[in-house]
Amino acid sequence: MHIKDFFDVSRLDRIMSDWSKATGMATIAVDNEGNYISGEIGFTDFCMKYTRGSSEGSRRCVKCDNECTGVYFCHAGLMDFSIDIMVEGQYLGKIIGGQILPNPPDEEQFRRLANELGIDEEEYIRALGKIPVRSEDEIRASANLLGEIINMMVNFEYTKKKSSRVIDVLDKEVNQAVECVHSINEKSKNLDKIERNQKILALNASIEAARAGDAGKGFAIVASKVGELAGNSADINSSIKVSLSQLTSIMEKMEEVNK
Repeated sequence: MHIKDFFDVSRLDRIMSDWSKATGMATIAVDNEGNYISGEIGFTDFCMKYTRGSSEGSRRCVKCDNECTGVYFCHAGLMDFSIDIMVEGQYLGKIIGGQILPNPPDEEQFRRLANELGIDEEEYIRALGKIPVRSEDEIRASANLLGEIINMMVNFEYTKKKSSRVIDVLDKEVNQAVECVHSINEKSKNLDKIERNQKILALNASIEAARAGDAGKGFAIVASKVGELAGNSADINSSIKVSLSQLTSIMEKMEEVNK
């Protein structure tokens, strides 16, 4: 199952963009195959151009991406997050981002990091100065809130799509059931004709047996049995009609509901 099968991923961009503007945090959505399904929203030069732009910085960032979940501190001292998108216990992707400082930065610490990663110190510090600062509690609450909102939206759309498929199947089954009821009603009418013919046959046989006298006694027995069969057929047919009437009423109500 893929998230794009039932969810309009363009909605992610709108929600995540507004969220990023409100919090100052970067974010992006990834599907269960590792493909980006939203734009890169709010990403900073400090992280993307400089830290990930260096070979050693990229190696450390990838290690964090693969090993860290929830809200966490990255190797550079910034706070990031990785929150799974789950539907019925199945992993469909994740929301990742962050790139924000939980405290005012220690410039000397980041100068040392720049040297470790082979990045120009002054450029790195200028990029660092553009990163917003939020308290750790604010960062954790904002990231978790985004994850909950996205998961609620995705699960709602999945349930709606699933319900729609069930309704489509139900509509088809109801239509088939209605056709079957109509067919049975037509066949019941044929039973009426058979029942009438049996009664006529039994009556005629009785008349002929009476005319034949003693010679027609055996024929009279047959006529009697035919009459009994006609009576039994009438009882069965009457019972079928009652059931059909009830079933027809139910089918008509179901048709009205599905219109």
